[in-house]
Amino acid sequence: MPEITQHAPGSFCWPELQTTSSVGAKSFYTTLFGWAANDDEVSPGKYYTMLTLKGLAVGALYELGAESASQGTTSHWGSYISVADIDASAARAEELGAEILAPPFDVMDVGRMAVVKDPVGAVFSLWQPKVHIGAHVMGEPNSLCWTELSTRDIPAAKTFYTGLFGWTTKDSPEYIEVMNQGRPIAGMMAPPQEGIPPHWLVYFAVSDCDASVTKASGLGAITVVPAMDIPNVGRFSVLKDPQGAVFAIIQLLPRAGEEKTGP
Repeated sequence: MPEITQHAPGSFCWPELQTTSSVGAKSFYTTLFGWAANDDEVSPGKYYTMLTLKGLAVGALYELGAESASQGTTSHWGSYISVADIDASAARAEELGAEILAPPFDVMDVGRMAVVKDPVGAVFSLWQPKVHIGAHVMGEPNSLCWTELSTRDIPAAKTFYTGLFGWTTKDSPEYIEVMNQGRPIAGMMAPPQEGIPPHWLVYFAVSDCDASVTKASGLGAITVVPAMDIPNVGRFSVLKDPQGAVFAIIQLLPRAGEEKTGP
C-alpha cells in the first residue's frame, strides 16, 4: 500500500466526520473499513479522533458540540482541499461569490484552514498543510477515492471551482468529471431528486460493494442508493451511517493502462 507524502494544490486531501456520537461512529467505521481510531484530547473532555488504515492516516472524526447541535448541525462528512496559500485562496473564493464561514486560522502546528460555502451552497474546507498533509492513503480499498458535488446549478459550480483551483472538466450530459493538473479527482452532477441540498459526497473504495452494503446494514446503516453498476467504472452504493452521515462506497473496475480513481 503506497504512502502519500504530499497532495498537489487543488486536490481533495482529507475527509472529516462531524458526528453526534463519536463512540457510535468509531464502532461503525472501524468495523466496516478496518480502521483504527486514535483519540487526541484537544481540550478537556473534547477529542479529535484520527482514523488510520494499517498505521496510515485516512481521515478523522469528532463529536459535535451542544452549540452545533442547537444550531441544527447534523452528522456529516466534510471535505478538505489542499492549497498552497490559504489566505489568497480564501480571498479568491470570496471574490468568486463564496461565503467564508470561517476565515483562515491556524490549527496549532499541523496546518491552516478555512471553511467556505460555495456560490451554489455546498460547504468545503481549505487546508494549507504544515505538519499534517492530510490523508496518507487514498485510492486503496477502505480509503477515500473520490469526491462528488451534488448541485442543480452545474454551470455556476464549474465557474467557481475552475476559477478558484484551476480545475478543468470533462463534460457529458449526465456527469461532469473534474481534473486537477490533468488527474481525475472529483465529479459534479445534479441530485437524483428534489429536496437534496447542494453538498460534497465522499466515496470510499471497497473490494466488494455488495458485501460492504450487507455489512454496513448489519451495523445499523441505512441504504440510500442500493448497490448498482456504473458502466466501465464499477459498482457503488450510497449509505447513511447510524448517526445520519451520508457517504458512498465504490468497487472500482481496473482500467487498462491506468488506475481509475473515481466514477
